[in-house]
Amino acid sequence: MRPDAERIAAVALAEDGETDVTTTLIVPAGLEAQARIEYRSGGVAAGAPFAEAVARACECRVEWRVPEGRMVPPGTVTGVVRGPLGRILRAERPMLNLLQRACGIATATRAYVEAVRGTGCRILHTRKTAPGLRSLDVAAILSGGGGRHRLDLSHEVMVKDNHWQALHLGSNDLAAALAEARARGITSLQVEVESVTQLELACMAGATRLLVDNQAPDTVREWAQLGRELSPGIEIEATGGITLDNVRAYAEAGADFISVGALTHSVVAADLGIEVAVRGVGAGPG
Repeated sequence: MRPDAERIAAVALAEDGETDVTTTLIVPAGLEAQARIEYRSGGVAAGAPFAEAVARACECRVEWRVPEGRMVPPGTVTGVVRGPLGRILRAERPMLNLLQRACGIATATRAYVEAVRGTGCRILHTRKTAPGLRSLDVAAILSGGGGRHRLDLSHEVMVKDNHWQALHLGSNDLAAALAEARARGITSLQVEVESVTQLELACMAGATRLLVDNQAPDTVREWAQLGRELSPGIEIEATGGITLDNVRAYAEAGADFISVGALTHSVVAADLGIEVAVRGVGAGPG
């Protein structure tokens, strides 16, 4: 994770330009300070490795007081940043941007995880992540108790609606495509199905997981039963139109996994802030 965190930190800092003109004009060089990271809204702590990479790039250090994945009440101090005041101010907004996004994703994920507790169903992310921030988004999902889905296009097969169209237009067929994937050492063969015909074809072709897309829980139940009859051990994933209000119904319908794009594409940022106290000029340590 560290190389990804450092890459994201570098991009976040670069967006603010080479020089902080305001700080250069106002803050004396070398003035030491420390700053509290306050989780004002409360929720699940996440994003620490990415925020720490920003601090490190700004020659600051962070003492974390709350581990990743911990649910904390509003107002909790999750960490303390120490270093030259000018460098803390340089790091402040990029750190908060990353922490607010990560904590928002983790907190939303925890709500879905709690909603399906006891069913054995796992909540997964999707590839509907912010460009360039997928590693942050996925790490936040994991901190919230969710599971890992495919991270890129290189290691797993996922046949979706437009791939079905391509199969109809071309000379290849699903069974041949999945057989070629297995020959290449790919073991995860996921096929999105929108009809019983597609479900039957996917099972006959050797799919390892059925993605039941945009169907009601009752349909998921029927298709899950049929899929397991045709291909014992096949995994069932529900996707599309999943909300907190209906997620448990999908889990109880027999889904092994539920993928929720809204966790990352519509995240509500958590409320965090950084409060600075200067050392050596009459201010307390804070």
